[in-house]
Amino acid sequence: KAVVPGLTGRDQAFLREAYRRYRLQSKLPTELVRKIAKETSLALAKWAEAREKADFAIFSGNLETILTLVREKADALGYEEHIYDPLLAEFEPWMKTKELREVFQSVQNGLTALLSRITASGTIVESSFLKREYPVEKQRQLSLSVLKSMGYDFKYGRLDLSTHPFTITLGPADVRLTTRYDRNFFPKGLFGTIHEGGHGLYELGIAPELHGSLLADGTSMGIHESQSRLWENFVGRSRAFWRWFYPQVKELFPAALADIDLDTFYRGINRVEPSFIRVEADEVTYNLHIILRFNLERALVSGDLKVKDLPEAWNQESRELLGITPPDVSLGVLQDIHWSMGGIGYFPTYALGNLYAAQFFKTLKKELPRAEAEVEGGNFSAVLVWLREKIHSPGKVYTAGELCTRVTGETLNPDYYLQYLEEKYSAIYGF
Repeated sequence: KAVVPGLTGRDQAFLREAYRRYRLQSKLPTELVRKIAKETSLALAKWAEAREKADFAIFSGNLETILTLVREKADALGYEEHIYDPLLAEFEPWMKTKELREVFQSVQNGLTALLSRITASGTIVESSFLKREYPVEKQRQLSLSVLKSMGYDFKYGRLDLSTHPFTITLGPADVRLTTRYDRNFFPKGLFGTIHEGGHGLYELGIAPELHGSLLADGTSMGIHESQSRLWENFVGRSRAFWRWFYPQVKELFPAALADIDLDTFYRGINRVEPSFIRVEADEVTYNLHIILRFNLERALVSGDLKVKDLPEAWNQESRELLGITPPDVSLGVLQDIHWSMGGIGYFPTYALGNLYAAQFFKTLKKELPRAEAEVEGGNFSAVLVWLREKIHSPGKVYTAGELCTRVTGETLNPDYYLQYLEEKYSAIYGF
């Protein structure tokens, strides 16, 4: 973060990013990098086998090895406070473990209280209609339509199928999306597509003058995730969005939705129910899944938690945070691929994305008072222009913290996220 006199802000940012990357590359011994590459390749296959057979012992030895190498990596990169800091910084530069713990504790307190009120309300939200038959080809038609409406230009990309949705940038004018469909679970395809569309719009919105430089990228994984979550949840799960979009959906799937009105559909796609699987979690419980993983991987890296005790520790955290216990390890500790790939420090960026998205969206609505009315009319151009100007175009010129302050006038504040959920779900669940 050193300042060099005479450099412009953009040049200063370029120097900062160049040094960050140089430091990451130069501090890691070649042999350590080789070992990590080899062991994660082996671990990935063992993880897949262990998950399929619901047998943690198949993977535990590989995880032990990966943790040893990850600790060596953290030591090589160096840290002042916590061994988790350099691992987190790989995905969320300039964020510290101490800061994240404070933010997540506030989020946990708010979410567990909200979840208790939702449960106590006794309100039953019907959602079984989402598991009726929705032909895949019509789902694809819907996905293409919503991406075009969001502002994704198919001259600069395409939408394809994959086992797990992702976005890949092949160049400044070539950003491709993938999604997946389930003919018996409608939300998977549509919301996966909107989510990846948010990532794609971020990549396509980076200022042309940054193309070809180190600054032509999302400034952090948390900020990148904020763009996908903002479109997926703050826009895509809003009542305004469905006032516009539901007639199109109902026209495409008349048999599945003949008896379902707009209000029932809106409530159904926003149903809250603690579940075992992170990627299937609702808005209220999703960040609790992330906090669970943050707590465990931090303890694993620091040596406070042994690998042999991990499955039970996972179950205990699940009981405390979500009130449920996975029936087996495939629905618990083995559900995610990240640790088998050495991606310790990545999970928090998902939760940070939700927090940043809430803060950005609050500011967006303040600066664009007609945003909700525009969305209700199927016009997303004002939202996209605002995001392009404020968040997309700067690329990595600003750090995540700097960008948040420039856009919203304050540093990251989880209260906006909690207020958003409180307002939305108190209306749905009547408390």
